[in-house]
This record gives sequence, structure tokens and C-alpha cells, in this order.
Amino acid sequence: MTSHPLVHDLAARLIRCPSVTPAEAGALDLLEAELSAIGFACHRMPFGDNADRIDNLFAVYGEGHPHFCFAGHTDVVPAGETKDWRHDPFGGVIEDGQLFGRGAVDMKGAIAAFVIAAKDYIAGHHRQGRISLLITGDEEGDAINGTKPVLDWLAAENLMPDAFLVGEPTNPEAIGDMIKHGRRGSLSGELTVKGRQGHAAYPHRADNPLPRLMAMLEPIAHVEIDQGNEHFEPSTAAITSIDTGNPARNVTPQQAVAKFNIRYSSDHSAKSLKTWLTQHFDSVGGDWSAEWFASADPFVTAPGQFTDLMVSAITEATGRTPALSTSGGTSDARFISAFGEVVEFGLIGQTMHQVDEHTNINDLDLLTQVYGHMLRRYFSQDSAAVEA
Repeated sequence: MTSHPLVHDLAARLIRCPSVTPAEAGALDLLEAELSAIGFACHRMPFGDNADRIDNLFAVYGEGHPHFCFAGHTDVVPAGETKDWRHDPFGGVIEDGQLFGRGAVDMKGAIAAFVIAAKDYIAGHHRQGRISLLITGDEEGDAINGTKPVLDWLAAENLMPDAFLVGEPTNPEAIGDMIKHGRRGSLSGELTVKGRQGHAAYPHRADNPLPRLMAMLEPIAHVEIDQGNEHFEPSTAAITSIDTGNPARNVTPQQAVAKFNIRYSSDHSAKSLKTWLTQHFDSVGGDWSAEWFASADPFVTAPGQFTDLMVSAITEATGRTPALSTSGGTSDARFISAFGEVVEFGLIGQTMHQVDEHTNINDLDLLTQVYGHMLRRYFSQDSAAVEA
């Protein structure tokens, strides 16, 4: 395996930009300088006003089609207590072959691999078509002023890529384990059940909302929503909070509020799940209300030539045959899927969002090699290049 010191250096420099959502903190400035030096045309796109303002970058090299896009984000989640970290979370320290820092895995390491893989490919192979990078600063936030409006801009400018690779950390144990070729939908709810406060010793004189709330939550807690399908594992649900705001032990509460989340397959929609639960809540009865938050619809890139190409590139570099999976949470691929084929492949995700987030520098080297193989195969005119 070839060592790529430039990848290690770029990843470390990106980590040193403390780009906690929504701060750009120099990360996109750094990428713009690196990509401009290679010959990319860079477009900075801020969206939103004041505190909601998000900076984004679209960089493109070449002309015409085919058009392959690397997509990702430089924003990161907060580091938490700095004293709990082995090194400064924004220090980009390499120790014993490990690069430490917030964003090392999710996903500044992959972005560095994008850049160096593109640089190497352009220097030695690229002849036709476009290579681009769509980098947002709003993936870890509300995702309102990031990838979604950039995609709208690309459509308006007739610059929409044909295929996308998102660099989210997809691998459970080793580089080459898993490609995400789809994601489940996500529906959250906040259920409020009202009653009448009373003395716990005289429950008949009160209306305790908790028994009704528990009955309403029964399907979320115990019912099997589905058994999965060809591309999706069974849908899952989780109760994430129950709160009464009641500090007393001898008083039944006035109201109870529960929060929950459902990750669902393509057998459902947010609308069908809301209808199902609303009917159940009505059957329990009483004074209740619900707020709904649908943040993602399920999508899948069907197995075919594009996924075969990705699998063969990964196998060539790693010797592993990755599984195609739709597991896990959401990503900006949920927006991209409406515009073109999209898969996700990145680093090992074991330490993402954790204290002492880190990646092995050998994994950075291997990921850069994988991305280079993907570019070479995607732009090859030889149909044998997509064979596994």
C-alpha cells in the first residue's frame, strides 16, 4: 500500500480548523486554496442570514460528462470537555500512527482523501468529463442551508453531477467492509397527554396522564413495525424521553410528554406512520396532541453498474468485498438521491462523535487509494473496468 503523506497533512490541517456547526473556521478556505492549486474552479455559496448563515463550497474540474462528484461536510459536532481528550481535539496530532481530532473520522479524513485522490488522478489519467467536490458546513446541524440549496443551484446552472460518492464513515471494522447504498427514513414525534393534577393518595380525584401515555407508546415500544424487505432491515423505533416536569413524589402530574423516533424502510412513509399512530392514540382516548418532525425519507440506489463499479474498486484496493447496506442514521445523501445515483463509503466509524476521535493513517492511505480506483474506473471507457 502506498503511503500518502499529503493526505495525513491535509487531514491534520483540516482538523485544526475548529469548524463546529455553523462555523466555517477556515476549513473551506483551506480546501479552496488546495483545489484551486490543482486547477479546480471554486464556487463559495453562503446560504441563510446572520446566525443561520452557512458557507458551502462547490469545486469542479474539467468539462462535459460524465460528471463524478465527491460530497461531504467540514462541519463537526462539539468536542465536549477538552480535558477529557488525550490531545487537543482541534490539534490534529499524529501519535503512534493515529490521527487524533474532532472530525478525523467524520469526515475531514475522507475529504482529505477526496482531494489527494483527485489530484493524483488528474495528474496521471484524466482526459474527459468533470470531477467535482460538494462540501457543506451544515450536515451536523439542521441541514437547511447546506447541501440542499447547493443542489438546487447546481440544477439551475446545469452543473448537476451524474453520480455521487459521499465520504461518511461507513465501515464497522475495516476499510472495505461496507458501502451504504441507501438510508432509512426518520420520523420523530413529541406526544403530549394532559390530565388533572392530584394527590397520589387519592388517585380517583385526579386524572393521571401517565397510564394513557404508556398505552399510547405501546406500539413504539413493543410492536414489530415490519420484517424488512430486499434492501432494508426491519424498521426500528425508540422512545427517547418521558417527562412530566413533576418534582414531587406524592403528586400525580398535570401532563406527560414523550419523545420518540422511528427509522423506517421503504415499506412506509412519514404520512402512513403518522396515520397509524394517530389512529392508535385516538383509540386510547383522552386529551392528547402530537408534533411531528420528518427529517428524511427512505431511499436506495439499486444494485447495478454503479454499485458494481464501487464494489470492484474497493475490492481491488482492499481485497475485501463490501456489503451493500442501508443501516444506520441519516446523511446528506438523502437530498442527493433525488438528483442522481449516490453511494457512501468512508473510514471506520467506531470513534465518530466520541472523545479521542481518531483514524489510523494507514486507513487514510487505503481510502485515498480506493477513491483513486473509483475515479479511474468511473471515467474508463472500457466496460471491463466495472467488473468485480
